Formats: sequence, C-alpha cells, structure tokens
Amino acid sequence: MKAMIRIFCIFAALGLIGAHAVMGADAQFYFDRGNSYFNEGKFDNAIKDYTVAITMAPKFTEACYNRGQAYYKKGLYDEAISDYGRVIEAMPGNAEIYDLRGLAYFQKGRYGDAIDDETKAISIDPAFVLAYHNRGIAYAKYGHYDEAIADYNKALSLKPDFTEANYSRGVAYVRKASSDFEKACKKGNKFACDNLKQLSR
Repeated sequence: MKAMIRIFCIFAALGLIGAHAVMGADAQFYFDRGNSYFNEGKFDNAIKDYTVAITMAPKFTEACYNRGQAYYKKGLYDEAISDYGRVIEAMPGNAEIYDLRGLAYFQKGRYGDAIDDETKAISIDPAFVLAYHNRGIAYAKYGHYDEAIADYNKALSLKPDFTEANYSRGVAYVRKASSDFEKACKKGNKFACDNLKQLSR
C-alpha cells in the first residue's frame, strides 16, 4: 500500500494556520530545519530536529505530524502510529490523520485497526477516495473480497481515473474467483479444477 507522504509546509489547509507561531522561535527553528532535512530525504536528521521542537513545545502538533511522516518513511511504523495518535488527540475531526495511521497499521499487519481507522476517516469525510481504497486493501488481506470490491467501486465512483483502484479491484476479483474455484474443485468439480490451474499459471 502506498502512502501519500506529506509534511506540514501547508498546515493552513488543515485549519491550524498560525498554530506554530505561539510555540516560540527556537522550536520553530528546529521545525523548519527538520522540514528541510525531510525534503532532502535526511529522515534521521529530520526526526532529531522535530524531537527537539516537540521537547521545547510538547503541543507542537505540526512537529508531531511531520515526525510521524519521517518515521513512516523509515519504516518505523510503531513510532509513526504513536505520533499520529498525538495528532489525532489534537485534531480528532481530521480524516487525513486517521487514514495515515491506518496505513501504518496496515504496514504492521494490524488489518483490523487499519479498517477501523479508514472507516473513521470515511465517517468524517464520505468523499475521501484514498480511505475507501486503503480500507479495501485491508479487507482483501482478510479475504473479505466482496467488501474490498465494494470499497474499490466506491473509490472509482468518486474518481473514475483512479487506476490503482482499478488494479486493486482486478486483483480482488481474481482472488475471489480462485477461492471459489478451489472450493468447487475440492468437491470434485472438474471445470473448477481446470480454471484454478489456469489462474495459478
């Protein structure tokens, strides 16, 4: 599953414009330098600077968000989940944060938690295309292909040119067919066995 990694250079879009202004110049300096490191792909350095900023200003939500993104990029999903949780406490009505934490849960193999977070994101923003797709992928991991296909269909109804959803839906159809063919083959249906062999090639 692909995450759309963003940092809070555009925090105003999420309704917290000016929030970091009250955090102090020192914390702001480390936050800004952390952003520069992040954009250069120097995630260890970015994490260090975000951590300093958070230590100076524990309610520096933007820094928690960005550090979570840096942790995610490094594959440190537990740490990312923790930081996303802190952001959710400050911004419980923001769908994007639930989607991001859902992605981190998915990477940890915690598919039930991923489904819960993507469902929460959808409840906040019923037009959140990525949340439908990401929940569909989590459903598919459980073998719940009908639910996955329904989510891919919804994503495509909202964004018809979303080719990743087309691909994921195709995979779900194939896996659902394989499951059905396998069940029928075990009960002696020769045609199901033949089709199962075709799909296995």
